[in-house]
This record gives sequence, C-alpha cells and structure tokens, in this order.
Amino acid sequence: MSLTIDARYCGPPTSANGGYTAGLVARSLLQARGEPLLAGPWVEVTLRAPVPLETPLDVDVTGTEATLRDDGTLVAEARVLPSAPSGGHAVPAVAPERARAVQADYLGLRVHPFPTCWVCGPDSAGGYHLQPGRLDEATTACVWTVGPEAAEDGQVPVEAVWAALDCPGAWTAMVAERVIVLGRQAARVLDVPLLGEDCVVMGERLGGEGRKTFTVTTVYGADGRELGRAVATWIDIAPPPGP
Repeated sequence: MSLTIDARYCGPPTSANGGYTAGLVARSLLQARGEPLLAGPWVEVTLRAPVPLETPLDVDVTGTEATLRDDGTLVAEARVLPSAPSGGHAVPAVAPERARAVQADYLGLRVHPFPTCWVCGPDSAGGYHLQPGRLDEATTACVWTVGPEAAEDGQVPVEAVWAALDCPGAWTAMVAERVIVLGRQAARVLDVPLLGEDCVVMGERLGGEGRKTFTVTTVYGADGRELGRAVATWIDIAPPPGP
C-alpha cells in the first residue's frame, strides 16, 4: 500500500508534520491488523528522516510492525506496543479559559522556526493554529478549535488527534535559539472531536538527555473526556548556545 502527504500538512516547509505523519503510519498499521483505531493499542512511530511531501510513499506491514519508505529509503517505522510506554500519563487539564489566557504568551507568535507548520504555525494557510503557551517552566496549554481543515468527508480522522498531540509537547522545551524536531511519538487515541468542538491540549516536559527532550501530551474534549495522549522524544537540531 502507499500514501501521499499533501503539501499543506507540512512541519518544516519541505517535509511533513511529524505528528500527522505518525498518525497516518499508525492508522495504516492498525487497519492492516484489523485493530480498532479508537481505544486500541498504543502505537510507537519513529521518524528516521524528513518525510517528503507530494510523494508516493510505500507502507509495508509485517506482523506488529510497519515501515514507510521513499523509493526504498526508510523514513519512518511503527510498532504496536504491548502496554503504555514509560511516562504515558495524562497531563491534567486546565479550564479552557486558563488555556486561552496563556496563549498570549505563545513564543511562536514572535519567534517560530517553522511558521507554516500545519499544527502550530501562525502563517499556516488553513492549519490548526495551536498556540501552546507556558503555564510554568515545564507545562503548556492551548485550545484547539476543531475546524473543517481537520476533517475528511465531515469526520475528524485519528491522524488529526496525533497531530494535535505533537507541537504542544515541543513548546514545553523551545526557546528562541532552539529548534527541535519530532524523533518518536507513541500515542493512543480514545476518541475524535466533533467539528466546532473546543478542545484543551496539554503538554508536559518530562526531562532530557543530551540532544533529546522527552514530553507527554494529552487532548481533552469540550466535555472533559480524554481524546488521546502521547509520549514523544524530540531531537535538537539547533540547540541553544552554552553560557
């Protein structure tokens, strides 16, 4: 089987958003296995290279694993996890009013490494426009108002939730001089939002090791139900200068 990612779903300008890509690969793996897309098993997706846009990519599923290749080059791989990964807790939600208030401090409105990112780019044409603001040094919050851009044939697909679980984690660690990209995302989607629903997205930084940063994110529906959560590993590609 194959998939092609439309150019609008970019993260960096010339490659696909990591969370959206991870969601597509996870969906392909679960569907091939006959597993439920909602409230099914955790799936871990590792991105091995920038994922090209507008390019047919080959998906190969073998047992509990899947690969995504660009003309033979491995760009991503996925596996079904037997249980929740370490750190896979839900980040407690704040009230929507509190989440909206901290959006005014969203660093990406002033300095953004990828301003056209489909999920959090202020210059994205028709993206989600998430604005994860800091609640404290390790936690972000924002409101995701689910618009028609997130839907396919009137329904919100699971990969949209994977995408919303992506960037709010990165912004728990970003500073003006730092650029990090998604290296790995493990997620489990329990439900998808309705069009027009105001969801609260929470991010929490768990720690770091060398060039790696570890985060956990959670999306909540307007009624407080958990839609999904993710654990992610981020890789510094432009770390902040030392003292």
